[in-house]
Amino acid sequence: MIRKIIEDKELSQHIASLPPDGREVFLIAGDNARLSVVSATDMVNSMKANHDTGLLETYMLGQGYIAGALLSSTVKGNDRILLQIECGGPVKGLCVEAWASGAVRGYLVNNPIPLSSPITSLDTSLVYGPGFLTITKYLEGSKTPFSGDVMLEYGNLANDLALYFSVSEQTPSLFYLSIDFDRSGRVWGAGGLFIQALPGCPENVLENLQEKAKSLPKLGRLLGEGMSARQYIESELSEFHPHHIGHTPIGFSCPCTRESFSSYLSSLPESERCEILKGEFPLELECLNCGTKYSYTKEEFEKIYKEPR
Repeated sequence: MIRKIIEDKELSQHIASLPPDGREVFLIAGDNARLSVVSATDMVNSMKANHDTGLLETYMLGQGYIAGALLSSTVKGNDRILLQIECGGPVKGLCVEAWASGAVRGYLVNNPIPLSSPITSLDTSLVYGPGFLTITKYLEGSKTPFSGDVMLEYGNLANDLALYFSVSEQTPSLFYLSIDFDRSGRVWGAGGLFIQALPGCPENVLENLQEKAKSLPKLGRLLGEGMSARQYIESELSEFHPHHIGHTPIGFSCPCTRESFSSYLSSLPESERCEILKGEFPLELECLNCGTKYSYTKEEFEKIYKEPR
């Protein structure tokens, strides 16, 4: 992956002044619930730069990246999670892949999102429309992935994720995804939290957490002001006695390389490679997951063409 430089110097300096992105995990409410929280301002801005997203696209894909970083707290080692939405609205869907190690990548099906009229709010229900949310876990050592899905009911990623866990995994859960834009439409702060009830969790604990969530100050705004994700939880959820149990750095990352794309080109059938040679150069290939573009001159492609397969 080639990471694009954030050209806005003020924004770049702001990001550098914040605590590094990361995921913190806690046990709360007498160890009856598990909480994951992420700070993701750098990740979302890096995603925006590479995918060249507008405000609405940044909001929707940024939420997907934050959700992926949170979901990957449920796996370990080399395990990874795939979050997919297929829908009938103008965005048509999104795909986000996240590893337990903290790496996140992914894309919108339509970028830019074709809209019939300018947006007046960040209500995503009409942009998603009817569709399905699918979560797939790829566990190291397992021959087959575990996959479950749920029909989109809210058109709101946080609420539909909570619905998924309630229906597909019978686990009462709460998601909060927060992206704070400044007056210029720049992502000034971004993060999210994910609370899961553990086996035996009393109903009143969940009710208290859900009620508390309604009055939480905006996570994205406070992260953009320099507060760390850990400070946010220990301050705002202090009455639930959070016990910190883990930290993982997170970030926008894709394992694609020029070499892997060259290998792909060399593996094409000879008929397809001949057709490419008849076309225009330089030949440009783009990684869907990270927006990196790899360019090949005709001479470079001819060398790949002649290499033994």
